[in-house]
Amino acid sequence: MRVVVLVPTYNELEALPVTMDRLLQAAPEARVLIIDDASPDGTGALADAMAAADERVDVLHRSAKEGLGAAYLHGMRVALEGGADAVVEFDADGSHPADAVPRMLERLADGADLVIGSRWVPGGGILDWPWYRQAISRIGNLYAKTMLGSPVHDMTAGCRAYTAELLRRIPLDEVRSQGYCFQIDMTRRAHEAGASVVEVPILFRERELGSSKMTGGIVVEALSSVTGWAVGRAVRAATEALRFRRRPTGP
Repeated sequence: MRVVVLVPTYNELEALPVTMDRLLQAAPEARVLIIDDASPDGTGALADAMAAADERVDVLHRSAKEGLGAAYLHGMRVALEGGADAVVEFDADGSHPADAVPRMLERLADGADLVIGSRWVPGGGILDWPWYRQAISRIGNLYAKTMLGSPVHDMTAGCRAYTAELLRRIPLDEVRSQGYCFQIDMTRRAHEAGASVVEVPILFRERELGSSKMTGGIVVEALSSVTGWAVGRAVRAATEALRFRRRPTGP
């Protein structure tokens, strides 16, 4: 498979070298596309230097910080235009284990359309997080899973791999989600597209370098969006049931 790993960055000058070293060792045949949202700390220049030193690395410079979702969507379009067979999402902060990439690609090769590196399946977990942060993640994922009727345990997971064929079936131009809500949105859209979705366990860890991009606004966006999608889902189901009841039953 022609694999492109998307690594979005914003002020990841400290963490990016460590992440890239691990990633390129774990997936030596993949291309890595660093997507930098005009980081003021020099991350973009560092990415350019990495690309100049390693032909497997490319850089996409964006003009402003527009959110995780917009960065990933831009990277997905570039990867598809370049003929990728599989597209992987991978955080720049060192929280995702690099050895998850070949494991996810193996499951794609076995027939899955979307493979999610999951913290909340047997064998997965989170290192270095206090109990209350783990509780927030579990409750948030349970809420999204229940409200949207999804079998996926880790709806917000950012370590995942898509087939190019699935991404072409998803109307990417309609995706407006930002932050970690983007991952929930893409998961529900994958279900709607009839995708085969599987989870593989990963051990997620707190970032080693740099600062977190999590904000209260990201949490609010996720909760409000999930609730809205769930209401829309319920209305569509009720409308369809009513339509079915009104169908003529005889000649």
